[in-house]
Amino acid sequence: MDKNFNRIFYIGILVFSAVFLFFGNRIASRGWDGAATTYGVVHSATVYEVLDIDRHSHYIGGGFYLENTFITFYADIDRDLRVEATQGISNIAQVHQREVAAGDRVLLQYNPFLDTYDFMDFVRIHYMAILLAIFFIAMVVFARKKGANALIALLITCGAIFLVFIPSILSGHNIYMMTMIVAAFSIVTTLFLVIGPNGKAVSAMLGCVGGLVLAGILMVVMDAILGITGLVDHEAAMLLRLPLATPIDLRGIVFAGVIIGSTGAIMDVAMSISSSLWELGGDKKDFKALFAGGLEIGKDILGTMLNTLILAYIGSSLSLILLLTAGATSMLELFNTEMIIVEFLRALVGSFGMLLAVPITATICAMKMKGKISNE
Repeated sequence: MDKNFNRIFYIGILVFSAVFLFFGNRIASRGWDGAATTYGVVHSATVYEVLDIDRHSHYIGGGFYLENTFITFYADIDRDLRVEATQGISNIAQVHQREVAAGDRVLLQYNPFLDTYDFMDFVRIHYMAILLAIFFIAMVVFARKKGANALIALLITCGAIFLVFIPSILSGHNIYMMTMIVAAFSIVTTLFLVIGPNGKAVSAMLGCVGGLVLAGILMVVMDAILGITGLVDHEAAMLLRLPLATPIDLRGIVFAGVIIGSTGAIMDVAMSISSSLWELGGDKKDFKALFAGGLEIGKDILGTMLNTLILAYIGSSLSLILLLTAGATSMLELFNTEMIIVEFLRALVGSFGMLLAVPITATICAMKMKGKISNE
């Protein structure tokens, strides 16, 4: 295609993304006033000086001592505000938190009832920002233009999640509809920004959307069959207690977690098949040969991608699995727990999405390439 057209199309996708994020956030945020906390506002501060360290130890039986440490310190919230704050550390959770020291960047929570500032946590985001910047530079150096476009697409996808999807759930919009909208938006912007406006990107896009829609249908059917409540962990129970105008649909949260979690993997499979066929399909003139080649490529990709998806879900839920396994009296009890059932469902439905994306992408790619070859 003409370079000027590609440039205009690229700018158009960026403008479309900006419009989607801006107006999507405005619409999605209606009915939600933002975060509310009972205890007051959270401030970022820098520890100026440690004033006092008070340690107490009490024997509570069984050879165990309860150790409490209270650290009083000055911290600068900004140039004109220096406050006195307190950090409390206890060994009851058997996790030893680091004591604050001068120069530490911390989060303080203001308690308006007692007019006090309490230590919440250390600020770690700046270290992650440095690591992220190094990763961005490495991507651009290694992958050049496509690396930069992939990073832009990633930022846009994250923006869609945090500016549109999350506020839409908290404001009471339909979770199922918003999940599919945000997933489709991510697919379109990512593939067009990274690959460009060509048949390869369109084939991958259609295959990915097809696999995702079928995975969504399967998820809804299995949800009805299994009778899932969505109350799978402590965080889900906390969501029910949020002071929102419309209570959060926990079953919808499970659906969203499956679809959003598998979108990237399905996109990867569809793009790999489309790219491979587009690069190597010139020697295969008929639809049947192209389709068979796509399926063969898909088989090789699925062999590793299924492991990738399932191991990612297991790794992200490892603490939960360990806890449930330690408390279960039998394997039947363990594997019948809704928490475990939901984790298996996430992995299997995501795998089905990838599996279904293979023939869909191969079919669309073969049809487009057959038309392209026959016209030459």
